[in-house]
Amino acid sequence: MARAKTVFSCTGCGGQTLKWQGQCPHCGEWNTLVETLAEKPGTRYQPLAEASRPTALKEVQAREQARRPTGIGELDRVLGGGLVNGAVVLIGGDPGIGKSTLLLQAMSAMAQECKTLYISGEESAQQIALRARRLQLETGSLKLLAEIQLERIQTILGTETPDVAVVDSIQTVYSEALQSAPGSVAQVRECAAQLTRFAKTSGAAVLLVGHVTKEGAIAGPRVLEHMVDAVLYFEGDAHSSFRLVRATKNRFGAVNELGVFAMTDRGLRGVSNPSALFLSRHEADVAGSCVMVTQEGTRPLLVEIQALVDDARSPNARRLAVGVEQNRLAMLLAVLHRHVGVPVFDQDVFVNAVGGVQIDEPGADLPVLLAIVSSLKNKPLPARMVAFGEIGLAGEVRPVLRGQERLREAAKLGFELAIVPRANTSKTPISGLEIFPVDRVEQAVARVR
Repeated sequence: MARAKTVFSCTGCGGQTLKWQGQCPHCGEWNTLVETLAEKPGTRYQPLAEASRPTALKEVQAREQARRPTGIGELDRVLGGGLVNGAVVLIGGDPGIGKSTLLLQAMSAMAQECKTLYISGEESAQQIALRARRLQLETGSLKLLAEIQLERIQTILGTETPDVAVVDSIQTVYSEALQSAPGSVAQVRECAAQLTRFAKTSGAAVLLVGHVTKEGAIAGPRVLEHMVDAVLYFEGDAHSSFRLVRATKNRFGAVNELGVFAMTDRGLRGVSNPSALFLSRHEADVAGSCVMVTQEGTRPLLVEIQALVDDARSPNARRLAVGVEQNRLAMLLAVLHRHVGVPVFDQDVFVNAVGGVQIDEPGADLPVLLAIVSSLKNKPLPARMVAFGEIGLAGEVRPVLRGQERLREAAKLGFELAIVPRANTSKTPISGLEIFPVDRVEQAVARVR
């Protein structure tokens, strides 16, 4: 029997080469070529039944379609209001974080209003039924299918014609047209392309569950994220019951939107006031703590920034940042020394964002600097105070986006003082909130000294 022909496929870009090399000739990544069986010729794509014809843009009848709510408010927020007909959504996250639970809850709620199909390649129908019973879900109209072969899945999708379908997970599905194993680059790319084609031609919304690598990226070729319409990442700490769903791509809504959930014995429940997760409760005012208002998509969130400044015990002072960017911390310490005259070269500086949240925006500069000054002087900041603003190398305080929404959120939660860039000052007074505008970092530090 003749030996099957093999090729070497890149796990990063999906490119193929006949011989193994240390570096992929297509994308330049090292040690990413793995041996796979060669594909059979003529089995990748079949010609369309009808020839495609170009159409003038003005002749296209574009109509706004009502979004389909998932029954879970926080998930609808991340999606931009709900599912769009024909949309393909990719959801990734660590094992056991709650991806399947969230989708089972959503499909159970949507089954009351539309035709739904849950396709599982990792669990049997009995296992899913036991989970639904444990979560006390109403599943009378929800249909299940335990299958991993793409051709059979396509047949069932064509027969059942669901309005919404879930494939859990895309890495377990394989096509008989390819000889490589399930989860390989070629299989993931082909199966995702066929399911995307089904969604676009039938108008059904398809949700794909994706595994992630140890680095946190979705496993498989990068083209997988380009194919779909939205990419959601499920984040969470193993030591916490809270979960975050973040949109990194959304063709039908805002990116960087955030949904907050709490894991309970009845499944995932949306958190109506997520700011409470990221604020500590101190019995008395403490030094080194400053509350900031950050913006996650369209949602303002209040996060407590904590700083600890202590005498260095070694010639090289330590600089550690958790939840904020390390390089910006070094920049802020230089600005603090140059423009405020507060040296910290002989001090260890530790900065932490409470609750494990990751803050990537420059609006955290001002609260981080104020928390450092508070810890260094061992003087608590004014009670019920918030701050936000970007700090430049020249010591200026620059405005940030959506300043008015941030101020209104702070006032709603009972804060009484806000130190903000002058350009972010509210044009109309906000009841119960005193706004202190600043142009320079020296003004902000002088206000809290």
